[in-house]
Amino acid sequence: MNKIDSFRKTGTLVVEDVTKLYQGRRRHEASVVAVKNVSFTLPAGGTIGLVGASGSGKSTLARLITGAERPSSGSIVFSDYRVERLRGKNLRHYYGDVQLVFQDPYAALNPLNTVSYALTRPIINYLGVSTQQARLRVNELLELVGLTPVEQFGAKLPHQLSGGQRQRVVLARALACKPQLLVADEPVSMLDVSLRAEILSLLDQLRRQTGISLIYITHDLLSARLVTNNLLVLNNGQVVEQGPTLEVLRNPQNEYTKKLLAALPNPSHWST
Repeated sequence: MNKIDSFRKTGTLVVEDVTKLYQGRRRHEASVVAVKNVSFTLPAGGTIGLVGASGSGKSTLARLITGAERPSSGSIVFSDYRVERLRGKNLRHYYGDVQLVFQDPYAALNPLNTVSYALTRPIINYLGVSTQQARLRVNELLELVGLTPVEQFGAKLPHQLSGGQRQRVVLARALACKPQLLVADEPVSMLDVSLRAEILSLLDQLRRQTGISLIYITHDLLSARLVTNNLLVLNNGQVVEQGPTLEVLRNPQNEYTKKLLAALPNPSHWST
């Protein structure tokens, strides 16, 4: 079994009528509605982009899907998991199947740990393999994300890596425990413009090779086009438009989506 075949079969994600309220710090303060009545389905191996400006609810939705927070109402079902009901051991298992790719590659890695150590821990913790097997898996992951020679990169500390290399390590760590779903929250926003297309191309390549599902969160419609087949446009916590990525970009129906497109340097290229 090679490093691609070793990924498990993915499952379907169903988000149904999900709402998230945050209570005010004081009794007289009104609740804040971060997400309201959001529903969508992501089939096994599929891709979807959650698009919106800051405060639109997309990152809150990501935390609900990954199990970091619980919805105030509604349901989230992934494969055999009823996410909002998970506790203890079942929640830990879920964390192995659904992995988050962090926004900031500089903050995501412990500066005191080598790349090899950062990748070895989730392998041992979630897959229950021996140290020797984990080392082999580390080499596979480094090769998978294009960090070669693997012996050289495994021994490096985060400060010895470029921003693009760090994000490759973050991607490798997210894949370490063979997840079924990746939730990538603004994974290129902290990188130089010259590196963004490179990392997005790698993300799309990894998804195609492994067959995992992908939720890509961004405020940038241009990057969403590169890695997603479907879009969900959020504004003030609500879905204002959804559909196939190119259809939404070329023929937006909602005024908010049109404003997001108008903010691009040259939105006219969507019509080509």
